[in-house]
Amino acid sequence: MKERMQSLLYLLEILTKYSDEDHILNAREIQDHLLNEYNCTVDRRTLYTQISRLKEMGYEISSFEDNGKGCYLVERQFEKGEILLLCNAIHSSHFISSKQSDDLIKKLLKTQSKYDQAEYRDRVYMANPLKASNKQLLYNIEIVSEAIKDNMQLSFTYMRYDTKKQLVPRRPEPYIIEPRYIVYQDSRAYVVVTSENHDGFIHYRIDRMKDPKIMDKEVKKLPKTVDPYEYAKNKLFMYTGDTETVTFRCKESIIDQMIDIFGPEISIIPNKDGYFLMNIKTNKTGAKYLAQQFMDYITIIEPEGYRKDFLNNLKESIKRYKD
Repeated sequence: MKERMQSLLYLLEILTKYSDEDHILNAREIQDHLLNEYNCTVDRRTLYTQISRLKEMGYEISSFEDNGKGCYLVERQFEKGEILLLCNAIHSSHFISSKQSDDLIKKLLKTQSKYDQAEYRDRVYMANPLKASNKQLLYNIEIVSEAIKDNMQLSFTYMRYDTKKQLVPRRPEPYIIEPRYIVYQDSRAYVVVTSENHDGFIHYRIDRMKDPKIMDKEVKKLPKTVDPYEYAKNKLFMYTGDTETVTFRCKESIIDQMIDIFGPEISIIPNKDGYFLMNIKTNKTGAKYLAQQFMDYITIIEPEGYRKDFLNNLKESIKRYKD
């Protein structure tokens, strides 16, 4: 019984790895793969019986009766397009380290044939230099998620880069927070938190946490109407600070980029001469950073204080370039 179950699993692995619509395996090829990879010998009759059993278990397998050629696995846990999308998203995510990214991609690619695996590797040939260096990330996410689920406070050391490009603690004593939600913004994972020492929400990058520990103290309850993503989207580029409505005058040529950043629900008012007005709720640092990123396309209109502050920054920058 045990040997039959093992050979059944081996057969499924062979079909997963070596077969698809463009690579149909005949009985002899399947038997050769089983022998070479698992030292498993299966006669032709048993092979057909096991293929039927896999079909009964819900696996969609096209056999000789269907295609006149042989066998291949038709439907997989993930479609090819889904795997390519997921793998590319993981590869481009800055908050996942290179090793963690490679490990996750390998696990996803194992659901596909070796031919589709090779196709993905041929497509993604450049390393992502912006990958996070904190190897604790996945462990951190597990600990933060557990603390949120159990409504417990969390302590951790928060890290920053020094001039030697080394991660060092921001302060000697650990941070103690009330974790509320995990959000993903700007290709980074953040935990949105409250604190006994501060009003309202604040946030921390999960990849910059070190040695997170769940405390033996419960967090206070929040109103059910609180929306963490409302908080996150108003923190443009996840800068901290009080938020208010900011009006920008933008060239129409960047409307695609603005909708990509803020979503289709942003307030856009057509303006004259190829411009539009855009209202978003954010803080001063985020507004200034957006205006800097799109210097040739965006002007801060209101609040007047934001506009003047940005103009003063420009004047200081000009002075530095003249020195």
